[in-house]
Amino acid sequence: MPKSSAEAKAHVLKQCKENDVRFIRIWFTDVLGILKSFAININELERALEEGAGFDGSSIEGYTRIEESDMIALPDPETFRIIPWGPKDNAAARMFCDVLLPDGRPFEGDPRYVLKKVLKRVADMGYTFYVGPELEFFYFRKSADSVIQHDTEFLDAGGYFDLTPLDEASDLRRETVLTLEQMGVGVECSHHEGAPSQHEIAIRYADALTMADNVMTYRLVVKEIAHRNGVYATFMPKPVFGVNGSGMHVHQSLFKGNSNVFFDNDGPCYLSKLAHSYVAGLLSHAHEITVVTNQWVNSYKRLVPGYEAPVYISWAQRNRSDLIRIPQYKPGREAATRIEFRSPDPACNPYLAFAVMLTAGLDGIEKGMVPPELVEENVYEMSEEELRRRGIGLLPADLQQAVEAAEKSEIVKKALGEHTFRAFIGNKKREWAQYRMHVTDYERTRYLPIL
Repeated sequence: MPKSSAEAKAHVLKQCKENDVRFIRIWFTDVLGILKSFAININELERALEEGAGFDGSSIEGYTRIEESDMIALPDPETFRIIPWGPKDNAAARMFCDVLLPDGRPFEGDPRYVLKKVLKRVADMGYTFYVGPELEFFYFRKSADSVIQHDTEFLDAGGYFDLTPLDEASDLRRETVLTLEQMGVGVECSHHEGAPSQHEIAIRYADALTMADNVMTYRLVVKEIAHRNGVYATFMPKPVFGVNGSGMHVHQSLFKGNSNVFFDNDGPCYLSKLAHSYVAGLLSHAHEITVVTNQWVNSYKRLVPGYEAPVYISWAQRNRSDLIRIPQYKPGREAATRIEFRSPDPACNPYLAFAVMLTAGLDGIEKGMVPPELVEENVYEMSEEELRRRGIGLLPADLQQAVEAAEKSEIVKKALGEHTFRAFIGNKKREWAQYRMHVTDYERTRYLPIL
């Protein structure tokens, strides 16, 4: 894609003409990371690229009140892609947009703008923030008698990296990877995950803004291809009791130009002093940012001991029970030096999640924080006394604890900005209140026969 704005817009118009594009879908997210979209006709495209397209923001979660409802969606021409599953004649394309106020100022509650602000801060320090998330998800058989999916019938009984005739999802993954690549999303690998009917497609690392857009594209494509093949895909963190939940391990690094500043040939774990401070910042603020990286009531059904998801705030080089892992360095692969933050789940808002992780890490760098010692032992087997002695804390146990921690956090407020902070925390409080009043199947099964 051309670099200048004028060239990018001209490229979009040219692509539309050559591919018989009739409709342009404008994509953005609400504060929770739910993808929103409206379509404009090709005849409106040139004007929309210059002036944006108006929409009602009062109906979008976390946006504006009804008396302040007029918003402008300004398409980002760098994100133009033909939608591959649409018709070839009168085709459709998509572009992510930046949300503006009527006077042209960026809207503070636009999650994409929230991330852009944090990325400008790190750019002013001379760095580029790269991320490579690994999103896990489940396939389930579709319920024949319901429009809304509630069933969790597995497609297979496979395990980690299994390839058997029972793995019906091999073709689904293959079609999904090909579609993602057509949409400009690079893919490193795909495989069966640890739980039955659980899968992962690893996206090739990119700068954080591109990656947040790619995560939104990824989640839609996975669901779209599943739907077209008669099954259902979900990124719900813990859809089935008794098996592993779905995580989104986020690999992170900072570059200065083409140089990975996390690498130091003489440093412990081949990490630079700057990288150690970044890790220390993430560990220091992990508890308070968890409400953003794990934003649903259901997220905390995954963050329990025994199912591979991290619970304790610790770091290690090899141990996969820790919150942060340092992947093994390979000589000649300095650019691949990174840290892996393992608690986020794939149902988060990626724009906000990347923003709070980066802000936490930068706080560690700016304050010259030093991380605690590595924990290579299995943290789950440590006694409470040993955990206290080594200063190993816990992530929040439920959404209420996570909200309470975030409410007091200057880091979360700094990352999200006042508008998004208030809207997000308010939404999470309402969700917890609704959850507390809800009567579950567990309660009916457990209590009705005996009380």
